[in-house]
Amino acid sequence: MYRVKDFYKKYKNSLKIELFAGETGLKKRIKKPEVHRPGLSLTGYIKNYKSYRILVIGKGEIQYLKDLDPEKRLVRLREILTKETPAVIVSRKITPLKELKIVCEENSIALFRSDVETMALISKIIIALSYEFSPTITMHGTLVEVFGMGVLIQGESSVGKSEAALGLLEKGHRLISDDVVKIRKKDENALVGSGPELTRHLIEVRGIGIINVSHLYGALCVRPDIVLDIVIKLEAFDPSHFYDRTGLKDNYVDILGVNIPFHLVPVNPGRDVVLLIETLTLNQRLKSSGFNSAKEFNVKLLEKLAKRKISTSEIN
Repeated sequence: MYRVKDFYKKYKNSLKIELFAGETGLKKRIKKPEVHRPGLSLTGYIKNYKSYRILVIGKGEIQYLKDLDPEKRLVRLREILTKETPAVIVSRKITPLKELKIVCEENSIALFRSDVETMALISKIIIALSYEFSPTITMHGTLVEVFGMGVLIQGESSVGKSEAALGLLEKGHRLISDDVVKIRKKDENALVGSGPELTRHLIEVRGIGIINVSHLYGALCVRPDIVLDIVIKLEAFDPSHFYDRTGLKDNYVDILGVNIPFHLVPVNPGRDVVLLIETLTLNQRLKSSGFNSAKEFNVKLLEKLAKRKISTSEIN
């Protein structure tokens, strides 16, 4: 449940908002990621008006309300501001009208004032609410940035995920989250991974304990979030399992309706897992650029076989 107080606490600095009235309204729930600028609704036309949206009032609305007599002002404001309205934000450093404050207090609506210009404020609120209401899932694994790409390392407990992450950090790559990873759907084709605030930038290694990566390796070795580009699953080598040796077939894993490239990597003593992860990531970068090494080799091989077949038929 997302409340007005959560929105205010997180975005008060970026939106430059301050609470002006209606403190009891901070407990209200924001039901949908929608913002509305009243405009025509203030004239009394409220046929398609939805009161559950956050209202942003700009210079035009304030000027219109000032032109009305005080009683008419109250009537118009009471028509659009109800118990269901989560919050009202007045833009451009404009001091909210007395009647606006009265109606907000009557309906327990949090009334804010912002320094930001009206359209820019609406745009920022839409982006913020879209982020907060986007689909989210929690996954087990270690999320790292390798060569600028978001890599989620998964696998059974004790397979070596954290050790692999430490090896990557030693090579200058960056940690986003260890053990618990929050995946959020940014849009139809993109996911963003981050870590819980409590365990952010911490990594747990058996035999060593909990390590604060930002303190041990420096602030350059961590980042708060990253777009997820590839999932790599480490598993103990199983001789009975067939592992891909050509890379001709692209495998994907569905996360929140988005297909993410997936690779299964067998782990056994002597294998340089860090090098394998780096190589897989670089190869995925190449694929994203339109070059596939395996398919390129396959084309050349087929051409070679075709030429050999022609030469043989000519001799016969």
